[in-house]
Amino acid sequence: MGIRTELNLRLPNSPGALAGVCRALADEHIGIVAMSLSAAGQVRLVVDNPVRALGVLRAGRHQVTEREVLLIAVAPEPGTLVPLLGLIRDAGINVEYAYGGAGDSRTSGAIVLGVDDAMRAAAAAGV
Repeated sequence: MGIRTELNLRLPNSPGALAGVCRALADEHIGIVAMSLSAAGQVRLVVDNPVRALGVLRAGRHQVTEREVLLIAVAPEPGTLVPLLGLIRDAGINVEYAYGGAGDSRTSGAIVLGVDDAMRAAAAAGV
């Protein structure tokens, strides 16, 4: 799937904070491809329209930063990521974080890799 734009923002630890972000995106027909939420309130989002999502989130008074990440389609089978991660490792690229997205036991899902150099990692992994 290749390099994608990840949106990062921080939410208060309060009921409905995440729901508000998801509702704002849904109201603008922006689909969430992958999402991560930490206990500290840091939200990482890969969406199908990052430019529009950035505008929506900023209009909602969220401070949003952008970062290039790798979005990898994976099958739900053991060892799917091993060869890809080996190529990234062999290129000397560090994986700083990872999280997953859409999929179920019968279809492919998506793994997001936050790496220190997305262009080099994509080239090394052939994605």
